[in-house]
Amino acid sequence: MNSIYFTEEHQLFRESLRDFLNKEVVPHIEKWEKEGKIERFIWKKFGEMGFFGIRYPEAYGGMNLDLFYTVIFLEELQRVKSAGFAAAMWAHSYLAMTHLNAEGDERIKQDYLAPSISGDKIGALCITEPFGGSDVAGMRTTAVKKGDKYLINGSKTFITNGVYGDYYVVAAKTTPELGNKGISIFLVDSNLNGVSATKLDKLGWRASDTAEIAFDNVEIPAENLMGEEGKGFSYIMQHFALERLIMAINAHARAEYAIEYTLEYMSQREAFGKTIDKFQALRHKIVEHKTDVEHCKIFNYVATSRLNQGDYVVEEATMAKLKSTKVADETIYSCLQMLGGYGYMEEYPLARMLRDSRLGPIGGGTSEILKEILSKTIIDKKNYKPVIK
Repeated sequence: MNSIYFTEEHQLFRESLRDFLNKEVVPHIEKWEKEGKIERFIWKKFGEMGFFGIRYPEAYGGMNLDLFYTVIFLEELQRVKSAGFAAAMWAHSYLAMTHLNAEGDERIKQDYLAPSISGDKIGALCITEPFGGSDVAGMRTTAVKKGDKYLINGSKTFITNGVYGDYYVVAAKTTPELGNKGISIFLVDSNLNGVSATKLDKLGWRASDTAEIAFDNVEIPAENLMGEEGKGFSYIMQHFALERLIMAINAHARAEYAIEYTLEYMSQREAFGKTIDKFQALRHKIVEHKTDVEHCKIFNYVATSRLNQGDYVVEEATMAKLKSTKVADETIYSCLQMLGGYGYMEEYPLARMLRDSRLGPIGGGTSEILKEILSKTIIDKKNYKPVIK
């Protein structure tokens, strides 16, 4: 691969990962899509291969590799024909585990981060609430300190890995009257008394378990506070850049795969005496989408490179997700159309891809919220700054 971002080692990693996914994951995808549950054995296999530890310290079983290995991990997961499976893997590795690594103390890293890297524990990040959506500061879940414990009450929704996860990274208000300055982050075991998870029925992402979670006087030790009390909102905002960049990379990768699949189909499908890839209207449409996808991919790689160097890329990551998810939706819609009636059939991948892709402009901050964030940086000249630890 000729690229300023990918070395020969990166390419070898991609080939190894693709081979692993084709052998160990793809044969089970249809079962997991139908059952809405990913069997536990595959998490352990991912852990044994080191895929959950790509960007984490070697001290906890990770490999401490650069972010472009993560890019490869995300891109290849989009080729297994189940964005739900992909979401379960990256939500564990890059949402829940990111907080463990950044805000967790040594005990939490040993007891939760290390087994998460090995695939022995599954994590979920719990921020979104039924009445809050993208309004993180408006959350109602509370954590009240009682001696050496906290009592957590409230609910979270749209939580990936929320049903089958072993632990939750939970945002809750410790000082509600302070608004977003009163939010803290906690580690909560999913099997505690007072925790209940209800599985949600979704349009897409069928393989992943998505839950609404209720906390009814859930008692946790005070040492399960992660980072400083009252700094939770800042921690969340700081990590949103990575989450949004992940969703942007997912988007360009699934759009790229859709084009690849559609071109293969068009080269074999005949109409009026010739293959349909010879019809100008279809050729030009594919070219337009391919151009858009390449623009997104290059922008996403640049933002990843800057994040890898330690830059605070809130604006760039927000732009990346906003544009890439829109382009992916438009591209996959057109690709399905080019398959005609077959595109509408479940035995072909485009029907599922269309459903799965639709979450892109919603999850991790809706496109409308992202536009308002960008309005603040571009028009109001607001300058978002990283947390100083």
